[in-house]
Formats: sequence, C-alpha cells, structure tokens
Amino acid sequence: MNQIIYNKDNNSLPLCNNNSDKKYKILFIIFSSIAFLSIIFLFFNIYNSNKNDIISKQLTDSYSISTLYANTSNYHAEMQQNSAKEPFVIGIIKIDKINLNYSILSISNNDLLDISVCRFAGPMPNEVGNLCIAGHNYVDYKFFSRLNELDISDEIKIYDLSGNYVTYEVYKTYETKSDDTSCTFQDTNNSRIVTLITCNNVNGKRLVIHAKEIP
Repeated sequence: MNQIIYNKDNNSLPLCNNNSDKKYKILFIIFSSIAFLSIIFLFFNIYNSNKNDIISKQLTDSYSISTLYANTSNYHAEMQQNSAKEPFVIGIIKIDKINLNYSILSISNNDLLDISVCRFAGPMPNEVGNLCIAGHNYVDYKFFSRLNELDISDEIKIYDLSGNYVTYEVYKTYETKSDDTSCTFQDTNNSRIVTLITCNNVNGKRLVIHAKEIP
C-alpha cells in the first residue's frame, strides 16, 4: 500500500519510490540493449547474405561468359582464384516462377553453401540419375528461401557445362526429418531427375522437391 504524505493544503500526494524508479531504469536499459544488439545482429546477417549473393552472381556471370568460349562439351568452367578451396561451378539452376538464378557448385560444405547452392549427391547436371541440390533458406529470400512457393508441374531449368539446358517438371514436394537421406536415391530407371533440398526454419525439417525431365 502506497504511503501518503500531506501538504499544508490537505492535498494528498503519493510518496515517490526511488527503488522502483531504479528498477524500471535498469529494466529499460537492459531491454534497450537487447533490442540494439538484436538489430545489429539482424543487419549483420543481411549484410553477409547480400555479400554472399553478390559472390554467387559473380560466379554465375563467370560461368556464362566462359561457356561462350567453350569449344567442346567437356569444357569445365572454374573460377581461377588464389585459394585451392574456391568453388567449382558445374552449372546453373533457373526457376522463373520464384526469380531464382544461381550457380551450382560441385560439392557441398558449410563454406560453399554460404556462397551458392551446391550439389549434395548424384551426377553432373543433366546426366542420367538424381542430381540433388542443397541450398540455404534465408529470411531475405536468397538461395532456396522460396522453394515452398513451388507447386506440382512448375518448371526448373538446369544448365550444364556446355551451356545447354534441360527443363524439369516438379512432380512431388514433401517435408522430412533432417537426417533422412532417402531423397538422394539414384535408381531412376535411366531417367534424369533433379531434387532440391532446403531447411524449414520453423520446424527444423527438410523441404524436398523432386522434378523429372520433360520429354
């Protein structure tokens, strides 16, 4: 119960509680600091995502230019840089419906997945088998963040090392556990299949999309 003091005019006023004021000030400082750090963290993630997206676009441009000068279908487009760990471009994936256009890197690891989408399993692009491509799901719609918008019969284009492309049609979409690798099957009855894999940031599962070559 608040203590009351009286002035000479018999008007009552609540007695100030200095301890409560200090607590509110401390809580305000704490919550303000948390909000400030959260904003910095968000902008840092967006900056890194945009930077990686620029690198991926540069890889795609480099691939496109190099294929113009390829004399044979066996030509391998590769970014020539100092580090031996630099990614190796094996093709391009394009999905017009979700405005997706990225280089496909030959192997999949944490560093390369930060740069572009990567071959997780299967053959080279447009060869017989199940080419499995993994990509991150970012909040700013980079890489495979919009795969959930794809429906049955939507089209996916895969460009190979010769610069030619094959169009694939989505025939199955589903979510599965993060440790389920059954989607990487290679028994395709001599047909060409593309499988796209990304994570669901809400429930921790994996979104899997299968597409088959359009005859």
